[in-house]
Amino acid sequence: MKTINVIASVLFLLVAISSCTPKMNFVPSQIVPAATGEVRVKKDKNKNFVVDVNVRNLAEPKRLDPPRDTYVVWMESGRDAAKKLGQIRPASRNLKARLTTTETTKPDNVFITAEDNADVLYPGGQTVLTTRR
Repeated sequence: MKTINVIASVLFLLVAISSCTPKMNFVPSQIVPAATGEVRVKKDKNKNFVVDVNVRNLAEPKRLDPPRDTYVVWMESGRDAAKKLGQIRPASRNLKARLTTTETTKPDNVFITAEDNADVLYPGGQTVLTTRR
């Protein structure tokens, strides 16, 4: 009986922890088919949202057709327009990229575009990865 209680407690903790950090996976891309990744969102002590974007096998933007200069990460929340979260750069050796930022609103969708420069204010390039199905 004690073993069942311990197992139930552990399962409850795992469910509680995983529900606090929702995970969104990027949908496979036709532009960069090998790229995979996820976005984790959690609330911090100030009730803001920490958005952690992790991508693997993200080709250098210069290798795209047409070649681009950089990747930019965006989020959509509710009915708000897309908001720029920042620039993401794959490491040349392992093609991994990561961006962590804090936002006041929880993202419903996160996407990455290939842009000609990092100073863009609105997404205008190709959408390389998105969490939207």
